[in-house]
Amino acid sequence: MWGENVRDRYYVMIAGIGGQGTVLLSRIIGDAALLKGLHVRIGETYGAAMRGGAVHSHVKIGKEVYSPLLMEDQADALLALEPLEGLRRGLLYLKPGGIVVLNTRVIYPIDVNVGAADYPSIDVIINSLKRLGASRMVVHDFTALAEKAGSSRVMNVAVLGAFARLIEGTDAPIDKDSLIEAIKSRVPARWLEVNLKAFELGYKVADEYLRKGK
Repeated sequence: MWGENVRDRYYVMIAGIGGQGTVLLSRIIGDAALLKGLHVRIGETYGAAMRGGAVHSHVKIGKEVYSPLLMEDQADALLALEPLEGLRRGLLYLKPGGIVVLNTRVIYPIDVNVGAADYPSIDVIINSLKRLGASRMVVHDFTALAEKAGSSRVMNVAVLGAFARLIEGTDAPIDKDSLIEAIKSRVPARWLEVNLKAFELGYKVADEYLRKGK
């Protein structure tokens, strides 16, 4: 249930490309919050196409939550499944002191493919997010990590595992145990083992980052 040492509201922004699992990730986080006895609102915004267009999910957790969409500079956490979409959403929504998990595997969005936008280097993306004042940040090829777990399709859950480690010791209202329980209840049985493995691998990567003081 809701504890005394967590904040009244906690907001998560999930940014990616259609087909990367942003919606599933938002549902898992929402389920974890419900397991803690909290209220949840979830909203999604889609780009030009379900697969290949930009997708970002808003997850709002709290004692009382109303509108499903975040306002600017409200995100306590940014989970970026694709680097450029992470930067775009981070510039709008990440609050100073927020946390970031960034997957470095590039998927060119539609506007880049048609020449309507340029794709900055990964270093530019990382440095730009750092300048926003993130308190904790993990940058990794989580797609490769998911492939190690058994399928690139579970990259989103590898990112979630890193998020679970970053929120330990903070006033976030959800935790590793509630996220794992949510995965078990949300993911089909045939995919459960590979998802849990991806989660643990992501968790370990973030733990290494924190131990090294990155």
